[in-house]
Amino acid sequence: MRRAEKAGIIGGKLDEMYPETPIPLDHVDPYTLLVAVMLSAQTTDKKVNEVTPRLFAAAGNPGEMALLEVGEIHSIIREIGLAPTKAKNLRRMAEQILEDGEGVRPDWDFLESLAGVGHKTASVVMSQSFGIPAFPVDTHIHRLAARWGLSDGRNVAKTERDLKAVFPEETWNRRHLQIIYFGREHCPALRHDLRECPICSWAATKKRIREEMGG
Repeated sequence: MRRAEKAGIIGGKLDEMYPETPIPLDHVDPYTLLVAVMLSAQTTDKKVNEVTPRLFAAAGNPGEMALLEVGEIHSIIREIGLAPTKAKNLRRMAEQILEDGEGVRPDWDFLESLAGVGHKTASVVMSQSFGIPAFPVDTHIHRLAARWGLSDGRNVAKTERDLKAVFPEETWNRRHLQIIYFGREHCPALRHDLRECPICSWAATKKRIREEMGG
């Protein structure tokens, strides 16, 4: 089966399973989504959502964030992984937005120039806040794309290019969330029986199934 054909079947199944794709990070605008995504690296969305209400109460916009000391930000987010680095980045990011003067906007170069903001974080903001087609690739998506034979999985950038090539552009913004949900609920990294998985069971190669299951 060709990749595009396989992707079409996978897309249909994901649309059936996840007709609604709410963003799992609590936010109210592009700025608060940007902050939440920055915090989510190497941390669960659940933990981020536990921490952000207090953070947004203290710093719900870049002006308020820039007024906080790095130590104050750290004390609020200390339960989050990599908190010291993230606190520094949040303060600097807010200062950069203020220096720019135009707020959080749909501009790839601007977003990726902000402290602590890489291509994946910018992609989430572009797709979910501004509706611009993007395909953010996190660890779930990277793993599943390789399992399903939609990408060789050499690196995240290659996986993103491969997925954009096989899924129609108008589906990207919901598709990446659907794959994340599917990975969490049906396709975990460890102790996963690919033969019983609703997608791996037919999309993964026999070689891949043997390799992952030690058979």
